[in-house]
Amino acid sequence: MTQQAQTLSYQYQTAEGPRTGSYLYWPNRDSRANAPVLVCVHGLTRNARDFDPLAQALTDGYQVVCPDVAGRGDSQWLKNPANYGYPLYVGQMHQLLQQLMLKHKVSEFDWVGTSMGGLIGMMLAAQPICPLRKLVMNDVGFFIPKASLDRLASYVGKSTDFTSQQQVEDYLREVAATFGPLTDEQWQHLARYGATEHNGKWRLRYDPAISDAFAGVPMTDVDLSGIWQAVKVDTLLIRGKDSDLLLPETAQAMARQSNVTLVEFAGIGHAPALMARDQIRAIRQFLLGKE
Repeated sequence: MTQQAQTLSYQYQTAEGPRTGSYLYWPNRDSRANAPVLVCVHGLTRNARDFDPLAQALTDGYQVVCPDVAGRGDSQWLKNPANYGYPLYVGQMHQLLQQLMLKHKVSEFDWVGTSMGGLIGMMLAAQPICPLRKLVMNDVGFFIPKASLDRLASYVGKSTDFTSQQQVEDYLREVAATFGPLTDEQWQHLARYGATEHNGKWRLRYDPAISDAFAGVPMTDVDLSGIWQAVKVDTLLIRGKDSDLLLPETAQAMARQSNVTLVEFAGIGHAPALMARDQIRAIRQFLLGKE
């Protein structure tokens, strides 16, 4: 039987006051209230619905929580675009984890993060008191090259109005072609949940102002090796073999650590959509020890 998710909201504090966050909650398939909690966090312009196939595949071992980061999906947009950034995102997720600890009576979480979501997980795992037990970083590492940031800046926040959902799908097939060889059904899923309709127009489900981080500032390589060195939890590092964001040398350097397992997928760039069976199988094996 296919599991159904609930959309839940919560309050978190920011520099501009309280804001409302949203997450999808997938209950454990066997209704185990004490099942461990897995948190899945999306990439820069994406949202919680990206993880629907993965969440359903993992509810035999987990309660799965898929948040929308501030300004994305069903989470409230910020008033001041300057506040969009990792300090706020990490703070938002830390407050969510604290609330989940109380609600589900757990003290640890496992984490799957795609791109931005992987960096948030890395930053949480680097804290002296680490709330994460196992970490999956999907196509992101401690070094982010300027060229990949330039590519993101070329489309983030632009062309967000469409005349039909088919036009949304066509757009995603173009800008997200590196996600991999998705099926028509999977592209339709991303388009259906990736935009909302209002007065005959479809708009992508994120605040275009998140692109302000790319505006007016010269792009440079980003080196987060100081943060990465503090991460000691067991980590699965997923890489698309054609990725321009997680370079092979970065992945290999990370994989030399005893706590890191590297898995690469051919014919995919940034970032694997985590919808294909082989990708889901690799995550199940790492998190649950079974396929």
